[in-house]
Amino acid sequence: MTTLAHFQRAFVEALHAELTDFAPAMHPAFAIYRNTVMRACLDALEANFPAVVCLVGHDWFRAAAALHVDKAPPCDARLALYGEGFPNFLAHFEPAAVLPYLVDIARLDRLCSESRDAADAALLNLDRLAELSPDVLVSQRLNLHPATRWIDSAVPVRTIWEASRRGVPVGSDLHWQPEQAIVVRVAGHVHVVPGDSASLAILDAVASGATLGEATMAANSAHPGARLDLILPGLLRSGAFAHSQGSQPC
Repeated sequence: MTTLAHFQRAFVEALHAELTDFAPAMHPAFAIYRNTVMRACLDALEANFPAVVCLVGHDWFRAAAALHVDKAPPCDARLALYGEGFPNFLAHFEPAAVLPYLVDIARLDRLCSESRDAADAALLNLDRLAELSPDVLVSQRLNLHPATRWIDSAVPVRTIWEASRRGVPVGSDLHWQPEQAIVVRVAGHVHVVPGDSASLAILDAVASGATLGEATMAANSAHPGARLDLILPGLLRSGAFAHSQGSQPC
């Protein structure tokens, strides 16, 4: 490792260490810089987890986020991408245990950030898809859009997340049941749309390389009562899939 690389590594380590023998860290300006870096990290996490902030409040969030920054500082200068490990941090953060839904809300916030920053791609051509015969249609291997994400939660994650983004308190009359959500990006805008177990089974199968017919069969096998005649068209229209650039006709 070069002398410059050694210096850079020591500098970064000193930024996040309580005690250090790194000589430049003794300079008063270093403390100012360290505080500036911490503030930037906290601001980034606050921007990337807006629903969590709404649920726990500004002060609680920044106190927890500061602990996370100390444990897992950003590895990328693009702070808009920071926070991959924050949901897992909350899962092991004892004060967060009083809100059993907080971790999945953080996960959904994170999925929205990932969707926002994902690569672009043309959406699935539904008109071309509609022209295919049933035999050809079921043989298609669809491509997930790079921005598509999904979550299967044991809590009403989408309902709580949407209420939090609107600044509406979670009411005591909330129907506590598992929820699924699908995150898509259409025309540059990220949307969180309702999902269900069968929809997610289809997405999981497509992500594993299954044909549309195989994915539908897998969903039907896992969820025999699901209305796939309604679920599949809605999923195809949602923006979850991308146009294929290969030999596929859609």
